Amino acid sequence: MANGQWYPPEWPERIRSLAEGTLTPVVPKRAATVILLKDTDGTPVVHMLRRRASMAFAGGAYAYPGGGVDPRDDELHIRWAGPTRAWWADRLGVDETGAQAVVCAAVRETYEEAGVLLAGPTADSVVGDTTGEDWEADRAAVAARDLSFAEFLERRGLVLRSDLLGVWTRWITPDFEPRRYDTWFFVAALPEGQRTRNASTEADRTVWIRPRDAADAYDKGELLMMPPTIATLRQLVPYATAAEALAAAPGRDMTPVLARARLEEGEIVLSWPGHDEFTKHIPTGGTSA
Repeated sequence: MANGQWYPPEWPERIRSLAEGTLTPVVPKRAATVILLKDTDGTPVVHMLRRRASMAFAGGAYAYPGGGVDPRDDELHIRWAGPTRAWWADRLGVDETGAQAVVCAAVRETYEEAGVLLAGPTADSVVGDTTGEDWEADRAAVAARDLSFAEFLERRGLVLRSDLLGVWTRWITPDFEPRRYDTWFFVAALPEGQRTRNASTEADRTVWIRPRDAADAYDKGELLMMPPTIATLRQLVPYATAAEALAAAPGRDMTPVLARARLEEGEIVLSWPGHDEFTKHIPTGGTSA
């Protein structure tokens, strides 16, 4: 492996089956992930977690906190600060209830997996330390899906701070994958007074790392990542502060990135439009290049 691109060994066979018409693509589930940033001298650092090697999907790969949308968050009208649901619907390319659910998923997963909560008692405040026993009990209930995130916010009397998020990009899992997600990637700055921790059962390590350092480690094959992860890291390198990255988010192109696979001269060519570095040529025997 020349770099740290995560590549499932079963992909060639699934791609061939799709091309032959014997594989029916599954419908992707909505998901959200958050690139949490913190300023240091001269450059922001990003919070990343390493997925446990035992995980069926991308085991051992570095990623950001994230997960699937909870349909229950479509329904309950929650207290909301920042751009309207209609604004988010237009930006995300979904309806207003779907927009609330996607933004809720972004905030929920950051809380579930990193212990960071982008919400406050008022529209211009954010909660402080969330490591107390009562907070942990609620976090565990949300993570176990015993409590929806919308219900958690309502019970705590909290306002979701959608203004602390910027949507950065959107990637859809290739149609030959058995687990497919339509994922919106958000950026956010670590709120003052809060700190991250590894609250995820799916991760065995978390790090704060400069985007350039993470990208260099990927290029050397030292850090394993999926294409969306390394692509977003490279995109963040030019920004000197978290605020600069957040300010750039509204101008980002939200056209979904979806991998394409085609048969060409005895090999499978796998590509991600706009991201030539991830192109793979796979001989019909299954060995990737």
